[in-house]
Amino acid sequence: MRRKGAEEARNQLPDLLAAAEKGRSTLITRHGRPVAALVPVGSHGAGARQQPLLPLEASGRGLWGKNSTHTIRKIRDEWSR
Repeated sequence: MRRKGAEEARNQLPDLLAAAEKGRSTLITRHGRPVAALVPVGSHGAGARQQPLLPLEASGRGLWGKNSTHTIRKIRDEWSR
């Protein structure tokens, strides 16, 4: 992965975009600290896919105890004071 300062990256943006199209990534720094990465689109989505929520369906069962009505009333009564 190449490293470029922010000003240099701004001046060379067309070249960096062409490099990204060819599969090369560039790390953009400010004052020597990494602040952004210009990566090919194909590699961006590979590790950042959101997991589906369906496996979590109904996973809250038992969260409020055996008698959820009692627990909720107790909590509501605490806030009513």
